[in-house]
Amino acid sequence: MALSVGAASTLSFSSPLQFKFVPRRTLTSSNSPFPKKSTPISAFSSATPTISAPTAAGSTLSTDCVIVGAGISGLCTAQALQTRHQPHASDILVTEARDRVGGNITTVEKEGYDGYLWEEGPNSFQPSDAVLSMALDSGLQNDLVFGDADAPRFVYWNDKLRPVPSKLTDFPFFDLMSLPGKIRAGFGALGIRPPPSDREESVEEFVRRNLGDEVFERLIEPFCSGVYAGDPSKLSMKAAFGKVWKLEKNGGSIIGGTFKAIQDGKKNPKPPRDPRLPKLKGQTVGSFRKGLSMLPSAISSRLGTKVKLSWKLSSIQKLDQGYLLSYETPDGLMTVKAKSVILTVPSYVASNLLRPLSNDAADSLSNFYYPPVAAVTISYSKEAIRKECLIDGELKGFGQLHPRSQGVETLGTIYSSSLFPNRAPPGRVLLLNYIGGATNTGIVSKAEGELVKAVDRDLRKMLINRNAEEPLVLGVRIWPQAIPQFVIGHLDRLESARSALNKEGLKGIFLGGNYVAGVALGRCIEGAYESASEVSQFLSKFSYK
Repeated sequence: MALSVGAASTLSFSSPLQFKFVPRRTLTSSNSPFPKKSTPISAFSSATPTISAPTAAGSTLSTDCVIVGAGISGLCTAQALQTRHQPHASDILVTEARDRVGGNITTVEKEGYDGYLWEEGPNSFQPSDAVLSMALDSGLQNDLVFGDADAPRFVYWNDKLRPVPSKLTDFPFFDLMSLPGKIRAGFGALGIRPPPSDREESVEEFVRRNLGDEVFERLIEPFCSGVYAGDPSKLSMKAAFGKVWKLEKNGGSIIGGTFKAIQDGKKNPKPPRDPRLPKLKGQTVGSFRKGLSMLPSAISSRLGTKVKLSWKLSSIQKLDQGYLLSYETPDGLMTVKAKSVILTVPSYVASNLLRPLSNDAADSLSNFYYPPVAAVTISYSKEAIRKECLIDGELKGFGQLHPRSQGVETLGTIYSSSLFPNRAPPGRVLLLNYIGGATNTGIVSKAEGELVKAVDRDLRKMLINRNAEEPLVLGVRIWPQAIPQFVIGHLDRLESARSALNKEGLKGIFLGGNYVAGVALGRCIEGAYESASEVSQFLSKFSYK
């Protein structure tokens, strides 16, 4: 999940149904149930944040490209420019308003709680070649960790956690869908279904039409909740799941499009795969030995003084050639003259920055919606897990998703301690739970104790014994503006913003980030490579007079 910055407090249990709220800043007692300090891991191989080199106040720097935002999109764009486009972008600058890199990535360890490590933002990535290349270029080849490709994923349906088929041959045998539902999905995938609409379809409309009600209600709806924290009746199929949408468009049906894609791949084979990249079997997810924060910290360390922390961008001014960016920094007011600018900040931040240059672009960017999401991290003893949920005596699997129709408020639960090594002490189970989203925006008005109580109540319906001991609450992180929603019209609004920039003659300003590339961490990295290529092409034609 791709998330925005939020605030959190600390809470403790006195019983499964009784909570005591303890503001984080008041934890001073040595016998407090929580540690005195929660430490985000924000540096590669150490807990030391990147230090920006001091710059003389009032001076003006000159650079080929300024990347605004040191989240994963901004840092990966910078690294791609440095490693793949050095001739055209030898001089770059990454600026970040906060005092740390990583943006939404928030890996946490707590002092006094040895053995626990968890994520409060994105939790993993799909190990695409782009992601693996970025990891290797960052020197993290020995720190990659992957989940078991054979581990099951679950959906809660009719009072039971049911495994989801991991491959096509599993489809006839799993019990999440009825036989008529499977037959309907099969015929629809072959093209025996109503024709597509002339208008842009929502995810719900597309899936119900192509694959039937059961696939939507039992698979896709909980998946949308888990990935986008979104409402599938409003999400655009074309924008949110473009690869599947293209299958029907290009091949007349999902199966027809799949065969056509295979044929096209044989006619136009991809370049040889980088032999350095690890070969993985099956569908899995990845992270790093000490959590996702290792990646932005490693990139920042490699970029060194090219990364400027606590630099708040106040304005962008168009020059005859290039742009002048004004910053409030710890060393005073600073200006930067740049040939190009990449904005990898959230769309609402980009909207405010671009308003003086283009009202139309700013208006388009202001229309993207980010609903709130809370990440609730708790731990139970291994004995608290229901026996029927154990496999060979262990909690195995990626996690579970919860359809909105099943009376469960929590969007989904990730089995963090089962997914990656060294996430919890022996005998303990670490669970990362997400709650909120587009269909439950009221979480922002709830106390953190209420959120934990809701998650614990839900888990006792599905995974945890009802009479189990109370969980250890490690963290509650509320993200008021979490995940951009790729709703119907999203791509049109994005294109309108880009067109408005071109219309105003603002060539050299590029839009990046998760609302452009996609919400998954892997898509942000793939989008960073795409942005770097686009900027390099622009800079290759650019010269100061």
